[in-house]
Amino acid sequence: MSATGSVTRTGAVEPWDTEWAAERASDAMRFLAEHYPECSGSEELHPHQDAAHTAAVNGDRDAYLAALRRYMRAGRGVAVQARLEARKEAA
Repeated sequence: MSATGSVTRTGAVEPWDTEWAAERASDAMRFLAEHYPECSGSEELHPHQDAAHTAAVNGDRDAYLAALRRYMRAGRGVAVQARLEARKEAA
């Protein structure tokens, strides 16, 4: 991979598509906001945001998508934990 984009099978370097990346990140954030609002602003998401940023800087689409998947899983985990704790407190 290159700092400016991914390398194709022919060895050419494709530029990083910022619009594509922004759409994927927006989809991930929208999904969490709609389904797991409890995770909003959680510090547990920061490492995954950092990983996505690093992948974007390196132009690595696969790593970028993997980081966004981990981001969504972490957000779900935070929300599920918050919901379980709320149930315990209500009981």
